[in-house]
Amino acid sequence: MTKKLIVLFLVFLLLGGCSPRVIDEQQVDKNEKIVIKFSHVVSENTPKGLAAIRFADLVRARTGGYVEVQVFPDSMLYKDGEEFEALKSGAVQMLAPATSKLSTMFPEWQLFDLPFAFPDMTTAHTLMDGPLVQELFTDLQEQKFLGLAMWDSGFKQFTNNTRPLRKAEDFQGLHFRVMTSQVLKAQFSELGAQASAMPFNDVYQALKNGTVDAEENTISNIYTQNFYHSQKYLTLSNHGYLGYVVLTNADFWKSIPPEVAKILEDTLREVTIWERERAGEMDQKQLVALEREGKIEITHLSQMERLQLQKALNPVYELLSKEIGPDLVNRVKKIQEKGE
Repeated sequence: MTKKLIVLFLVFLLLGGCSPRVIDEQQVDKNEKIVIKFSHVVSENTPKGLAAIRFADLVRARTGGYVEVQVFPDSMLYKDGEEFEALKSGAVQMLAPATSKLSTMFPEWQLFDLPFAFPDMTTAHTLMDGPLVQELFTDLQEQKFLGLAMWDSGFKQFTNNTRPLRKAEDFQGLHFRVMTSQVLKAQFSELGAQASAMPFNDVYQALKNGTVDAEENTISNIYTQNFYHSQKYLTLSNHGYLGYVVLTNADFWKSIPPEVAKILEDTLREVTIWERERAGEMDQKQLVALEREGKIEITHLSQMERLQLQKALNPVYELLSKEIGPDLVNRVKKIQEKGE
């Protein structure tokens, strides 16, 4: 079946064809397929990993195999620091990096790293689905990246190997692994701790051998990466948000027939809703699993302790305001206040 006929079938689907299967997959010549390599660094059984698989499955069904999304989890192809060049060169076609990892090229994305920026996930989603993120997406095109969606991992918590963390003084002298972000380094500096940027796939070993003795992450990453096997203490702080930007190469996306791009975009919109729901569910279930296994001591901050920690980290806002200008930071603060 020729590529022209395949696209005509896709047009038929978009105009109201009754079957979600556009073409019998067996009829699609492998040389005619559009292959999308989707690389990411976390486990398959995380919200991002499961969403990538769901996206691939739905796209295959809805295009009858004409579009094949190949998912590569756990830094199988590229790790942190390598992914962006792979996307630029066309070695992969989709990524879903944490917002922090964009900050080396686009400092404005550090907005998502601000401590205690979002009182709840609804507030975070208001920002992700609003005009501010669309502006940030526009900036990505400078590097020929195209932002497609925003996915959740959830709120970050602290883990360490030394003591329970309840107040600012408890952080002094600890060595944390962080993602690449000046805001995250400043956060721990304000607390008297050291912070080192490190690729995600190196964290487990670094915690195990004592290269670092602490880290911050979402429950799903702490659980699926087995960080709790080499950490003694977990503090439920919800102090930071971890989200992902689903990216593609802008030139690649333009090369896809518009009818195909629409199916991909509609499917991704649907999967984004699904992914956010799964992130919330998995966060709760895996916290229960951590409590049941009893391998890590879990500290629940009181409202007063959380407010005192938030106050200790307020200078980080001033630092980011100087770096990227106060306007963006103030816009986050307004969204934050509406959610409180």
